[in-house]
Amino acid sequence: MAGTIWEIFGYRAEDHSSDALNAANSSHCPIINEKCVKTFRDGTISGVCTLKPMTSDPVVCCPIRLYADGYKILRDVSDQAFQAGLGLVSGKDAVEYSATQGKDCVAVFGKGWGGELRLPQKDGKGGYFVDWVLAWLDSTGELREFVAVEVQTIDTTGSYGNGYQALMNDRSVVKTTAGLNWENVSKRILPQLIYKGQVLQREELCRKGLFFVCPTAVYQRIMSRLGGKEGLVRYALQPASITFLGYDVDSGGSFASGTMTPLAQKVAHTTTVYKVQEAFNNVTLPEENVFKNAILKALGKP
Repeated sequence: MAGTIWEIFGYRAEDHSSDALNAANSSHCPIINEKCVKTFRDGTISGVCTLKPMTSDPVVCCPIRLYADGYKILRDVSDQAFQAGLGLVSGKDAVEYSATQGKDCVAVFGKGWGGELRLPQKDGKGGYFVDWVLAWLDSTGELREFVAVEVQTIDTTGSYGNGYQALMNDRSVVKTTAGLNWENVSKRILPQLIYKGQVLQREELCRKGLFFVCPTAVYQRIMSRLGGKEGLVRYALQPASITFLGYDVDSGGSFASGTMTPLAQKVAHTTTVYKVQEAFNNVTLPEENVFKNAILKALGKP
């Protein structure tokens, strides 16, 4: 596989504005207004937000890139799960906010807001973190209900080191050997979604289930692994639901230099954790004797 770096330190690789150059030179992430934490193995900050495979549209590869536009994805989930227009407030400040403002709000628990919340394992050892928990509080600060939100992009294979160097040297875009690691869709993402979805389904105040936010290409690969979204019957929001939300950078738009490319929600599909588990376990097997035939062929036998 091969591709180019499409965004670095929050800006398009083709952007030669002072804002884009200053962000790169200072290793600054304009998405969350902090120093970038994405690094190469030697500790050098890479700043790569989005890769463009040679034969497809750009794919976001840094989860923080999905927090652009003032955490738009969390507002989208809140609007869909609760009601439109509720304010997002850091979890530790939410009760006081409701009391002083006298109105409903959404307490946000996640990195940089109110701390991540851990889901315990069955045996009490270790546990999974949920990226975000959005809790709807009424005007007196009482908990009405909540939802959990997972955010995933995609790991990379190969290397985009030469592309990084070219951009840092003279802002030129060159081809790299970087690709996308689709194996993690099956090995890591889906088993965790199933586990977390089943845990949340038992929560009396988690009435809208789990939301999974990812690049559209990751959503499409998940659907392919599960046999197509046609088999994942669409359901209304419910405690056992998993809602897939696919986002992409608006690569087809025309935006001024020095501005970050906005995110666009491209897909929304709600099904249930049980439909996902059923599809995940429904393995399509090859024809019988494939190993035998491969051995015979390697031995030069007809």
